[in-house]
Amino acid sequence: MSIDPIQTQIFQTIKSKLPSNISMVDEIASVLDVSTDSAYRRLRGEKALSLEETHKLCNRFQLSLDNMLNLQTNAFLFTGNFVKSESFRFEEWLQTTVQQLKYMNDFDERQLIYLAKDLPVFHHFHFREIAAFKYYFWMKNILHHPSFASKKFCLSDYPDEYFELGKKALGYYNQLHTIEVWNIESINSTIRQIEYYHDSNLFSNEEEIFAVYEALEKLVDHLEVQATEGYKFNVGELDKPLAPYQMYFNEIIILENSLLAILNGKKTAFLIHNVINIMMTRDVSFCDNMYGYIQNLLKKSTIISTVSERERTRFFKYLRQKIQRRKQIIKV
Repeated sequence: MSIDPIQTQIFQTIKSKLPSNISMVDEIASVLDVSTDSAYRRLRGEKALSLEETHKLCNRFQLSLDNMLNLQTNAFLFTGNFVKSESFRFEEWLQTTVQQLKYMNDFDERQLIYLAKDLPVFHHFHFREIAAFKYYFWMKNILHHPSFASKKFCLSDYPDEYFELGKKALGYYNQLHTIEVWNIESINSTIRQIEYYHDSNLFSNEEEIFAVYEALEKLVDHLEVQATEGYKFNVGELDKPLAPYQMYFNEIIILENSLLAILNGKKTAFLIHNVINIMMTRDVSFCDNMYGYIQNLLKKSTIISTVSERERTRFFKYLRQKIQRRKQIIKV
């Protein structure tokens, strides 16, 4: 394969990844540190990309030369950073999440499919109590942060700026047409986490436990209305519909925490590893395989948004009963 078709394919792939409001020539010039005239010459094929320039472009836009050269390596290129407890900054993690969701919203056609093994992370930010609890859980049990070693959960310890950033991420999430696939475990894991901290006497007082459970009940109510109406909206703003919302329930398959974004027809897969690490790939074969798996999964699931009222009522009733039983146990 000559350099010309490969170079053309590289630029075509980069173009497909950029939102329509971003100038491709400016992006290329910036990455390669050349003038816009030089960037145009490379785009037109008048000047060949050097190996170093190809590396810069592949690194910046997460391109796989294996795919472009049709090399069968059985390897998939993922990007991401492993979170380290000693250097982790929750605010930076939230800012990265906001930036990624904002980027998705720059595309004219955008859809996000979320396979929810746990409560989808964006829903934490509907209510401060849930966001605060999940922050505490991550810092204490996932990252083992030294400052949380002997710390009890207290709602007032959750910084306002974290919640505001989380609400910003939720705001962008609510602008994406979303399909969520849930099963019973999607909320059970959160309930078990609350139970564990209650049994371990890690809540500062019982009022804090009830506050978290009651926020979880309010979230269930909110999600049920979203599923009923078929669109997202901010809590208390039913008359202000946002993006379409489809919810599926699967009774038999334990899901993964994984997402598939489809932006102007191009797919990007996200895998959530060890609760908080996010790995991303645009590998065509991997994303197509994941898309095929999701389509089969949807066929074996029950859609409970806008239709299947009986199944929707049964599902949300079960979620409420789980929470109410835990609240009753605490009262005893």
